[in-house]
Amino acid sequence: MSPTLPTLTDARLSLGGRVATLTLDRHDVRNALTGTALVDDILAVADWVNACDAVSVLVITGAGSAFSAGGNVKDMASRGGDFEGSVAEVADRYRRGIQRLPLALEGVEVPIIAAVNGPAIGAGFDLANMADLRIASRKARFGETFLNLGIIPGDGGAWFLQRLIGYQRAFELTLTGRVIDAEQARDYGIVLEVTEPEALMERAQELAGQIAAQPPRATRLTKRLMKRADRMALPDFLDLCASFQGMCHNEPEHLEAVHAMLETMARK
Repeated sequence: MSPTLPTLTDARLSLGGRVATLTLDRHDVRNALTGTALVDDILAVADWVNACDAVSVLVITGAGSAFSAGGNVKDMASRGGDFEGSVAEVADRYRRGIQRLPLALEGVEVPIIAAVNGPAIGAGFDLANMADLRIASRKARFGETFLNLGIIPGDGGAWFLQRLIGYQRAFELTLTGRVIDAEQARDYGIVLEVTEPEALMERAQELAGQIAAQPPRATRLTKRLMKRADRMALPDFLDLCASFQGMCHNEPEHLEAVHAMLETMARK
């Protein structure tokens, strides 16, 4: 029986071959994360993925010309929506709103691939950086542009970007607010690959399929290890590896994979 997909408001979700594909579908506002239901939709998908054994990879992309324009600048100009109220009210709205996004995506148990189809600006750039892998169309643009609007990366973007490309480069991009193209993003290590626009989703699905073909429980445990590697002392990390490895050796998928490899070796 196929798993039941969550009901979404401003995004579309599909599942095939253990790969879930989430498409941000508010192209009328360039997939802005504020003033839409996109944050709630992404959170719903994150919870669903963690609870669904039929999913091994999550691909996130955008409909229309943009991946995500980040915050709704018109709401900022009018001090409306998420940006209305006193200091305490705005801060509380951030905590209860967009700041749930990095916490949820950091906790997603399967690999996340961002297929960046167009501009990823501000919080949209940060959303892409919350993924494990990024593939970009040549039409993609990237910018940590918060200072250009007199605000800071309130969604945690400074935490993700410097872990991705180092403090100095992240500092320069954040403090200048300049926008870079897909080729520069690849040179900086933000993007893994750059494709022609029409080949983006095919390549993202190909990479997702390669990962999804791996034993699913071991894949989830390996991602958990990767996420913890830079936050733990080596002795503690090795203890965690030993525990996870004990789990893997007792999973049926381990023996299935070993027997498949032995059969392949026997044919050579």
